[in-house]
Amino acid sequence: MSDQQPEFLGLYLFVKDLPKTLNFYELLGLEIENVSEVFARASWSNGIALEFGTSELTESYDPGWKPPGLPSTNTINFQLSSRAAVDETYNKMIAAGFVGHLAPCDPLWQARFAIILDPNGNFVGLHSPRDRDADRQRERGAQS
Repeated sequence: MSDQQPEFLGLYLFVKDLPKTLNFYELLGLEIENVSEVFARASWSNGIALEFGTSELTESYDPGWKPPGLPSTNTINFQLSSRAAVDETYNKMIAAGFVGHLAPCDPLWQARFAIILDPNGNFVGLHSPRDRDADRQRERGAQS
């Protein structure tokens, strides 16, 4: 067994309605490569990807696949450029008819934060930039 840490490639989301899902993530600001009627992806320059596939695609190679249950227990987090960008993006998504879960707030990690639901019920977190050194100091203080 290798002692090398696995490299994170990205996240794959099972989607019910691919066009509606892509509309959500494009409105959020992601550039989407629509590969086919059943698969699409957003990629970053570091090689990480957020991929979207329908149950039709998954069932084509995994006959025992069952759709995951909801509600989601995870949050897909995105960092935006500023505190104001969190508020603006949240309000833009709500105005477009998407569902908000947590309005913009200032939690303990001292960054602006909000959560909206994508069309598949996944929580999508919007973060302003944060000070990682301050985070580590706060975490060390909480462990004392």
